[in-house]
Amino acid sequence: MGKKGKKEKKGRGAEKTAAKMEKKVSKRSRKEEEDLEALIAHFQTLDARRTQTVETACSPPSPRLNASLSAHPERDELILFGGEYFNGQKTFLYNELYIYNIRKDAWAKVDIPNPPPRRCAHQAVVVPQGGGQLWVFGGEFASPDGEQFYHYKDLWVLHLATKTWEQVRSPGGPSGRSGHRMVAWKRQLILFGGFHESTRDYIYYNDVYAFNLDTLTWTKLSPSGTGPTPRSGCQMSVTPQGSVVIYGGYSKQRVRKDVDRGTQHADMFLLKPEEGREGKWVWIRINPSGTKPTPRSGFSVAVAPNLQTLLFGGVCDEEEEESLQGNFLNDLYFYDPARNRWFLGQLKGPKAEKKRRRRGRRAEPGAAGEPEEAGTGAREPLEVVREVVSEDGTVVTIKQALPAPSSAGRPPGDSPEEAGVPALEPSPRSNAMLAVKHGRLYLYGGMFEAGDRQVTLSDLYCLDLHRMEQWMVLVEADPETQEWLEETDSEEDSDEAEGAEGGGENEDDEDEDEDEEDGG
Repeated sequence: MGKKGKKEKKGRGAEKTAAKMEKKVSKRSRKEEEDLEALIAHFQTLDARRTQTVETACSPPSPRLNASLSAHPERDELILFGGEYFNGQKTFLYNELYIYNIRKDAWAKVDIPNPPPRRCAHQAVVVPQGGGQLWVFGGEFASPDGEQFYHYKDLWVLHLATKTWEQVRSPGGPSGRSGHRMVAWKRQLILFGGFHESTRDYIYYNDVYAFNLDTLTWTKLSPSGTGPTPRSGCQMSVTPQGSVVIYGGYSKQRVRKDVDRGTQHADMFLLKPEEGREGKWVWIRINPSGTKPTPRSGFSVAVAPNLQTLLFGGVCDEEEEESLQGNFLNDLYFYDPARNRWFLGQLKGPKAEKKRRRRGRRAEPGAAGEPEEAGTGAREPLEVVREVVSEDGTVVTIKQALPAPSSAGRPPGDSPEEAGVPALEPSPRSNAMLAVKHGRLYLYGGMFEAGDRQVTLSDLYCLDLHRMEQWMVLVEADPETQEWLEETDSEEDSDEAEGAEGGGENEDDEDEDEDEEDGG
């Protein structure tokens, strides 16, 4: 009896500590956020000059990470919104909207009046209602020096049929945050986790909210059972049975003054609606079989046509007392919720090579593209080391892997995917953008580190999930965009970095003030 009482008291103590921390973070970050609100307001004034929607054909977007890439529910299009870019001296945030036409293999930039403020690490979810809607919640804005952060708690909807933005104001929603996850569940949006950070403090969340798309109201859910610990950047997807899956993620804790320890989570949970109890949910911890992803953060997630979840890349941090070393990844995993099993997505190689293989070796049926598990005899990919020389003369080494077995190519077809050049696999990266349309997986951008330098990518790849033969390059990495400025460079050099804005296109309607102050 006494032990149980102690345990309950300890639990309540942890809740009080978390509440105190949130209050402390809120107080300290309020001043920072007030400073950044002025800069955000400046950019909104510039955006307010737009009075009509203008769609312009353009070259592919500039390098970025932590944007959102979404498949249009009715058209053969992908929608790219927001994101961030860092050139070594300055942080840029975007609120640009790009549309990629899959059939035409063409990009268009869509300028719409009154868009959401510039942001990254937000969440965007597409629903079919009203001819298609893109819902965007939260995210963050950083000061140009990357030292201060503003976390949004606003909710926006892009009406795809009319190409108009609308801010939906509804009380009782989640607090300001980024790195959270959000999915469409029936006629609701379900949101989980994320984090809030100021210069000196941070807090991670494990709360759950539901937004009703019919009544346009928020509800905070209180699931029974033991759920995931607070985290950001996890996998969140809906199963065919109507549950929500949470896997992995990242959080950090302060072990002593000015020393933090990060945790790359590898646990997995189901958030299930309770039978016969409307609006009631329960957490259930699960332990899938198969070839599980190694612990990592910054991975990207999409859902295959058969409702299997795809997980790509990320970074595995090796943390020492005073240093952090990142091992970047480009592997692909499938999670099959029907069998509660992970599969490693291995490429099969082109058809001509496939015929020469011994018959009788099959992966388990039903997996997307029949991804094979490790150790089934598939050939090892060939590692290729490629050096990219950037505009400033810095040589960046990119390690990539040729699909096994390699191929000399395939005849061009009608679609851009078939007409593309047979490609190396995407280079290892974190915080890339994924989307699936017509059974094809699209991968855009992200970043990796080369020594002290951060390389932000703008390439676009495509993989047919049914064939699982080879990645195709739709947009190649452009060395010209790999700018990196050392901290010792002059202010003039820093200001000249504004070319990263707007995919390299000049914004004629924005004045010189933006060139001087642009954090996005």
